[in-house]
Amino acid sequence: MPEQVSEKIILVIHGPNLNLLGERDPGIYGSMTLDALNQKIETHVENSGYRIQCFQSNHEGELIDFIHENRKKASGIVINPGALTHYSYAVRDAIAAVDIPAVEVHLSDIQNREDFRQISVIQEVCLTQISGLGIQSYIKGIDYLIKRINLY
Repeated sequence: MPEQVSEKIILVIHGPNLNLLGERDPGIYGSMTLDALNQKIETHVENSGYRIQCFQSNHEGELIDFIHENRKKASGIVINPGALTHYSYAVRDAIAAVDIPAVEVHLSDIQNREDFRQISVIQEVCLTQISGLGIQSYIKGIDYLIKRINLY
């Protein structure tokens, strides 16, 4: 477990192409924009005692830097690595290195997509993977993470 932090912060990390939510394949990813999704997440945790810090990048190194920079203040991570899910051992290693409980989430059900999308190299270093529930994947991921953090 990470060392105790005074403020309870959950990092919500959005990977490549999630900045195009609402525009890119709405039949798969929905019509909600990334800003609206972030607002819904923040509203959801208002009375939980946790604060959300959202971050999106299309660049693998920026995602890794964000995880590293916040390693001493974050209580947990909810991450949708996007396509990096399938091949980014660097993001996987960053999550493992910081020893912060993490949950992997996906808007679509990656197990029922193309063969290459069914593989996650991230899942092994996360508490669980939640996918296929649209924006509820994030909400359920946050709820799962908060319950797990509060057990310690």
